[in-house]
Amino acid sequence: MADRGCPLETAPLPVEVRESLAELELELSEGDITQKGYEKKRAKLLARYIPLIQGVDPCLQSESRVPGPSLTTAALQPQRSRPTTARDERFRSDVHTEAVQAALAKYKERRMPMPSKRRSVLAHSSVDAYTPPDTSSASEDEGSVQRPGQLSSTVLQSHPGAEPWLDRVIQGSSTSSSASSTSSHPGGRPAAALSDLAAHAHIADLHSAPPDVTTGLVDRPHCERPQVASVRAAPRGYGGSILETADGVPVHSRVSSKIQQLLNTLKRPKRPPLKEFFVDDFEELLEVQQPDPNQPKPEGEEVEVLRGEPLATGVPWPPSLLAALQRWGTVQPKAPCLTALDTAGKAIHTLTYGKLWSRSLKLAYTLLNKLTSKNEPLLKPGDRVALVFPNSDPVMFMVAFYGCLLAELVPVPIEVPLTRKDAGSQQVGFLLGSCGVTLALTTDACQKGLPKSQTGEVVTFKGWPPLAWLVIDGKHLVKPPKDWLPLAQDTGAGTAYIEYKTSKEGSTVGVTVSHTSLLAQCRALTQACGYSEAETLTNVLDFKRDAGLWHGVLTSVMNRMHVVSIPYALMKANPLSWIQKVCSYKARAALVKSRDMHWSLLAQRGQRDVSLSSLRMLIVADGANPWSISSCDAFLNVFQSRGLRPEAICPCASSPEALTVAIRRPPDLGGPPPRKAVLSMHGLSYGVVRVDTEEKLSVLTVQDVGQVMPGASVCVVKVEGTPYLCKTDEVGEICVSSSATGTAYYGLPGITKSVFETVPVTVGGAPVSERPFTRTGLLGFIGPDNLVFVVGKLDGLMVVGVRRHNADDVVATALAVEPMKFVYRGRIAVFSVTVLHDDRIVLVAEQRPDASEEDSFQWMSRVLQAIDSIHQVGVYCLALVPANTLPKAPLGGIHISETRQRFLGGTLHPCNVLMCPHTCVTNLPRPRQKQPEVGPASMIVGNLVAGKRIAQASGRELAHLEDSDQARKFLFLADVLQWRAHTTPDHPLFVLLNAKGTVTSTATCVQLHKRAERVAAALLEKGRLDPGDHVALVYPPGVDLIAAFYGCLYCGCVPVTVRPPHPQNLGTTLPTVKMIVEVSKSACVLTTQAITRLLKSKEAAAAVDIKTWPTILDTDDIPKKKVASVFRPPSPDVLAYLDFSVSTTGILAGVKMSHAATSALCRSIKLQCELYPSRQIAICLDPYCGLGFALWCLCSVYSGHQSVLVPPLELESNVSLWLSAVSQYKARVTFCSYSVMEMCTKGLGAQTGTLRMKGVNLSCVRTCMVVAEERPRIALTQSFSKLFKDLGLPARAVSTTFGCRVNVAICLQGTAGPDPTTVYVDMRALRHDRVRLVERGSPHSLPLMESGKILPGVKVVIAHTETKGPLGDSHLGEIWVSSPHNATGYYTVYGEEALHVDHFSARLSFGDTQTVWARTGYLGFLRRTELTDASGERHDALYVVGSLDETLELRGMRYHPIDIETSVIRAHRSIAECAVFTWTNLLVVVVELDGLEQDALDLVALVTNAVLEEHFLVVGVVVIVDPGVIPINSRGEKQRMHLRDGFLADQLDPVYVAYNM
Repeated sequence: MADRGCPLETAPLPVEVRESLAELELELSEGDITQKGYEKKRAKLLARYIPLIQGVDPCLQSESRVPGPSLTTAALQPQRSRPTTARDERFRSDVHTEAVQAALAKYKERRMPMPSKRRSVLAHSSVDAYTPPDTSSASEDEGSVQRPGQLSSTVLQSHPGAEPWLDRVIQGSSTSSSASSTSSHPGGRPAAALSDLAAHAHIADLHSAPPDVTTGLVDRPHCERPQVASVRAAPRGYGGSILETADGVPVHSRVSSKIQQLLNTLKRPKRPPLKEFFVDDFEELLEVQQPDPNQPKPEGEEVEVLRGEPLATGVPWPPSLLAALQRWGTVQPKAPCLTALDTAGKAIHTLTYGKLWSRSLKLAYTLLNKLTSKNEPLLKPGDRVALVFPNSDPVMFMVAFYGCLLAELVPVPIEVPLTRKDAGSQQVGFLLGSCGVTLALTTDACQKGLPKSQTGEVVTFKGWPPLAWLVIDGKHLVKPPKDWLPLAQDTGAGTAYIEYKTSKEGSTVGVTVSHTSLLAQCRALTQACGYSEAETLTNVLDFKRDAGLWHGVLTSVMNRMHVVSIPYALMKANPLSWIQKVCSYKARAALVKSRDMHWSLLAQRGQRDVSLSSLRMLIVADGANPWSISSCDAFLNVFQSRGLRPEAICPCASSPEALTVAIRRPPDLGGPPPRKAVLSMHGLSYGVVRVDTEEKLSVLTVQDVGQVMPGASVCVVKVEGTPYLCKTDEVGEICVSSSATGTAYYGLPGITKSVFETVPVTVGGAPVSERPFTRTGLLGFIGPDNLVFVVGKLDGLMVVGVRRHNADDVVATALAVEPMKFVYRGRIAVFSVTVLHDDRIVLVAEQRPDASEEDSFQWMSRVLQAIDSIHQVGVYCLALVPANTLPKAPLGGIHISETRQRFLGGTLHPCNVLMCPHTCVTNLPRPRQKQPEVGPASMIVGNLVAGKRIAQASGRELAHLEDSDQARKFLFLADVLQWRAHTTPDHPLFVLLNAKGTVTSTATCVQLHKRAERVAAALLEKGRLDPGDHVALVYPPGVDLIAAFYGCLYCGCVPVTVRPPHPQNLGTTLPTVKMIVEVSKSACVLTTQAITRLLKSKEAAAAVDIKTWPTILDTDDIPKKKVASVFRPPSPDVLAYLDFSVSTTGILAGVKMSHAATSALCRSIKLQCELYPSRQIAICLDPYCGLGFALWCLCSVYSGHQSVLVPPLELESNVSLWLSAVSQYKARVTFCSYSVMEMCTKGLGAQTGTLRMKGVNLSCVRTCMVVAEERPRIALTQSFSKLFKDLGLPARAVSTTFGCRVNVAICLQGTAGPDPTTVYVDMRALRHDRVRLVERGSPHSLPLMESGKILPGVKVVIAHTETKGPLGDSHLGEIWVSSPHNATGYYTVYGEEALHVDHFSARLSFGDTQTVWARTGYLGFLRRTELTDASGERHDALYVVGSLDETLELRGMRYHPIDIETSVIRAHRSIAECAVFTWTNLLVVVVELDGLEQDALDLVALVTNAVLEEHFLVVGVVVIVDPGVIPINSRGEKQRMHLRDGFLADQLDPVYVAYNM
């Protein structure tokens, strides 16, 4: 060891110093001493040896603290009476720990951004469950928790007695001298321990300061400069305190520097880029990993079938197990069969063979004769019966087991269910159901402890069949008549018992074992272990299944052995108990797991009087676990001086399907000398056995598990595909052919065939034997001397790319990173989840309750580095959970499959998460390369060749529809109002409702005319305004707003409608009002008294400069005056009003509407919706901009219909207001916004019945239109239609409209014309700016609904975004529009017209180059449908895909945020809303958490998975916020840019921010 990295040969530390150090370690791990105190005491102890450390190789001086000499000398560790020893050691082998530390030292820690977290989330309590100090990681059975590590096999050298055996091992294996844990020079080991000690001085903090974001980008030429988008219309609130980048982005220290760190982390790609290929652009094939030409390949001969020794003949075997029981029960009734101990280690009950026989008979009689209902027995031979016994009661279990066999019933032993929510309990229920179990046997005490229902019956557990519970304590059984004997047929192929097994995915299956197999297994074990009559065996294992059952309940009876059963609870209280029992009972054999050996090592100090000299076999049941070797070596090292013979240690390998696969035999039973192999982990990951010669860091040392069982044949086959035999140096799945294996999975003939009836074949395809083989689920190879070596389990196999990794190995590496300091009792689970067609490794650890944020993040980043160095594989997700919260397996291990289910279901509730998708996901499709631009000529040729018609469509011609005389008369709305006031003075135009549904104000034609006159007079007199001046109207939705609008027209002023500020939220809403007033150059503000007070209040002064308001006039009580004459504009092209709106991308844009455009807009809407004075329409919209304003203020005056006005704000206090109004006024046409529709869908979902009772009836509605400037939200409109179908809403009524800044109404469904159509397009093609129509329900399909019908007089064409040429039918491009009601231009003050001039006056580059179009800024396509218009022409449908400004350019493709958001919202039920945006090429996902803050971190992985799977994008940052944080405008659109600015300025107060690596 010393020669690896230490130039000095250092003298080992004296024993007493090492003992004191070990004691210190223990105190630290127990939390009895602080880290600081620990380091102080430690330094004192080592002071005089410090010179030895001076020459340490700096590569080992990593920051980590390696528990130094306690590693080598745990043999001498002090042990206090408390048994809660530091058990996080199990998975460590010293060599491994050093390898990890050396690997970590190589990294000059690249600093990763730490996730930020709200304080309340930090206060995670650890769940102190009732289970005392158990440990265990990694695997389902409590066994594979060992990894005893702390004592490595290197310790052997200090014992001269170990030498001869050790030499033999070394010679016997050409491999062990290199990096094996048995280093061959005795003084070698402690040097490295000391070198590791030096690390404690925390030599240099290698973290560099976080990079300065503003400059850090410039001085690194190899980093591409992030695209920093400029932020428009930043609220005035930001002062000079924020850094600004060159492009004017406010860069707030914390968030941005973290993102910058993240970018730095991502700069260098970790894995070499892989070769990619495409079949076609659409089938964005994921990159396929090409095999590495240098990867190791197996070179050996083909494996031959290895046959075990024949089963001994001539030995008087009993004909069956029950015959043996009957014989011993009658011939040797006093012989002890089983001794049970209590938690204090006292023998509470010794069952004799006589008692076992009589009690089993009694039970069999009771089962067969006394359980009857309606004249027929409850049970027939062959029925399955559940055995539910606690781990502390082997006696009753044994009676129940043999009682069932005698009654010809099939016992199904299961764990005691403690709560309704036990891990895996549901799957056990499924197993019982599928086995048809109706009866459960249990003990009195156990039955009392089960959860009961009100009636006192045992509750039915989730997923369990209804069971009858039978208590089998003596008093409940009936004595059989004297001569009664059951007719048990206990030979042959019938099922003897069923053992449950939990698979990797968490499903539970039952392995059936036949009577023949049972007998053969007992015979084979007897022969292999040399069991003889009356021997004593101590058993620490679970006696209900696996080796504990085969040795301790079955084989023992065949040989009349005495079993001393040691319960798990006793082991936890006193880990030495099994050794004491071996000693006091002079046991010849002991059955343990490596964890038990490890625990006893930690507890053995001061126990001078134990002797293990009686043991001839110490059977290590989980010898197949690659890390058991260090436990065995360390145990031998300590106990050899107490009589333990080296050859007594017998690792064995077993599997539920094949039972015992191999076991090492002592030399007196003909076993060859034991072997070790030091294998290269790199080779193993390719399934190749390579002895490691280069002293690499990543090696695995394994021991053999002995020889094949007597009477069995073994071979090794390929893991996947046809079971071809492996080569001799290839790792494959071990298969066994023997009469002693399981026979089937109960009730599952399909997988039974593939597992229990495998026929291995040679390369030529010839079967190797007539008898089928059983697959064991163990991965391994056959070594020298025909010894079997196991390197992992199929259940723990994770295939990443083309390489295989073993979950247990990854756990070991993680535990070698500062294990004492951080992981709670070494509880770590590793498993893989499939994301984007490849396994991704997930590591979940329980952290100690006292771990700080900094600690956990530090540990996580080190674990990532260690796993990357040693296994050359990335960890996809690393999660930390509070202590004691992972689901437990029956004997305290971690229930892996349940942990995996919780991870995928979002119910793991971690307290820290680190995702590294950037480094792990290497199979993304390659970024799209932009093609050289297509010129106009080739486009026109392309359209001709493809036979595509140019995508152009128009609404009905205006000229055909009405006489132009009326249109001329109605050119100016002011004239129209005067005319109506004159001809139909009392005709009602407007009705305004309040939240109670009562009418608060109305306006007839003449009332509106008079109110407008008063406003005009006030403007001229008080405001002293001239025609053409701009006036801001700041009113709540209502008739006052309408009157003020016409008042402005009457005196020639230009009105600008502005949403009033929100009194509770002045800070954010008032600056917008001020900005619109300033940008529109308003000379006067018209408003109400209440708002006037608000604009001048103290609170307002805090948000804006209130001294700079223009004149404010309140119109609440202006005098009744007339204007001398109503102003008449000189020409229809004069400006009528300004329409200001903040777009979702944060741009404040005002458009100019002329009188001609205004009247043309009203005329189109009138024709499309067939509006006449006799009609009533209901409007639930905000009246400040776009189509909402036009419908609220303009259309009624133009067409003369009555508008029922419902302000959307009133719905907050009465959700049903709008629908009730529609029903009450029998409106045929109604308009709403998406936010109103969503409120109704969410708020009235359960109340449709109540509304029907109240008489709400929507059958009057012909069309209900959603006013929107976005892609139609199909899911919402459909759920609205379905929900209110009960109230009579016609199925076809709901449709959407489409408008934008350049033209507020392009499409509107109207009352005539075909229904809106829906098409399905391929989302992947859309990313490439192409439309590909697919069938409904096909993968990656996206439904798009037509946005209503194109309005009369409107022409639409689809143009190429770059070349501006017209595109063909069903091609994606920008929607251009030409119509008399287009706006005439942007009204802006900063002289930015040049930027947008072509928005209003664009011409096509070829084709019809004369027409002047306005560019909408929206992507969409036109498609000719099969339907016909009113005119008899085929109907052209317009589909809007989304706003160009909003799209995200990522990996060369164009994404629409709404698509990513839809995937994210589907990822977990707690996600209420989501918004995405990009910053410096990172995708940032903000989700609103509708749940407990503790659940916030569950979302990080689910969000990342969903976006990867569905969009092939890696999420850079996941921000989890409270509900309502994502800003939404009045149309219900998300304001993503505001959100982005808030995130960068650190104003969101997030619950958690995760930076994905």
